Parts: sequence; structure tokens; C-alpha cells
Amino acid sequence: MSSFLTISVQQLAERNQTGKTEVIDVRTPVEFREIHASMARNVPLDSLDAKNVMAQRNGSAHEPLYVICRSGSRSTKACQKFIDAGFENIVNVDGGTTAWEQAGLPVERGKKAISLERQVRICAGLITLSGSVAAIITGNVYLAAIPAFIGAGLTFAGITDTCGMGMMLAKMPWNQCRDESCSA
Repeated sequence: MSSFLTISVQQLAERNQTGKTEVIDVRTPVEFREIHASMARNVPLDSLDAKNVMAQRNGSAHEPLYVICRSGSRSTKACQKFIDAGFENIVNVDGGTTAWEQAGLPVERGKKAISLERQVRICAGLITLSGSVAAIITGNVYLAAIPAFIGAGLTFAGITDTCGMGMMLAKMPWNQCRDESCSA
């Protein structure tokens, strides 16, 4: 099994100054619209087709493909998708857009949005609170299964670094863009 390389945001910025680098940002379109590295284009992880992305590279499939997200978790998953599809020269951007912005590197800013991570916390908290209150008010112990299910899901997400609720929320209409403001 092949592995992918990792690069710091400073190293990527240096390489971008010396020549064209291809960077894909695998966050949701709304997250991308809010802030992204200036040279990145959006290819959301939930719809990433590694073969299609490589086919669109117009003969530069042998050149490095840099993959970025917010902090590095989703880009790691995207890099693995490329490796699993048989592609090499895939490079994960360590620290993601957060590190890119903190380093003072050029970003494009757009409309503010609630991050996917915050949406998951809000949704999990509301479901847990609702289930707990319903169990207390009605005295129905079976309603306690609701917060227990959410707790189990959060535990699973923490252990596996895969969040089913996050994947579902990423597909919601408020996390999609209906205009050209989400493309770069």
C-alpha cells in the first residue's frame, strides 16, 4: 500500500511562487466560500471522484496534487482516496486552511458560515438535550436511548475520525452553493 506525502503551508507557498501548483480544497462549498487559499479550487470530499479529478488535470497527472481542508483530517481521507484509486504524487497540506491563514498567506474571503464542526456540535447537543428532557418529562426510559445513541455516535466519531452526522450535514442545502461564489 502506497502512502502520500505531507507538506507544510510555508513549503507549499514557496513552491507556488516558483511555479504553478494544483491545490484542491475538499471542504464543503460553503466552507470554501467563507475562506480558502487563493490558488485552491473546491472539490468536496463527499463527492470526490479521484479518477475524474485526475482526468481533468490536462496531462499534468504526474505533477503533485496538493490536498487541503480546514485542519488536515478530511484532506487525509481525500489523499487516501487517490492512493486507493492507484494515483501517486498526492500531497496532504499539514494544518490545512487554518494553518495557511495563521501563516498570513493569501486567502480569498467570502460570506461567513457556521463550520461543519460547529453544526455537528449544535445538532448533537440539541438532539441529546431533547431526548433527555423528553425522557424526564414523560418518565419513559426508552426515550433515554436518544441521548445514548448520540453519545455512542460521538464516541465512534472520536475513535474512527469519521462522523456520520457531519457527512449528513455536509449534504444539507445550507452547506451547498447555488451560485458561482463557491468556485475558484
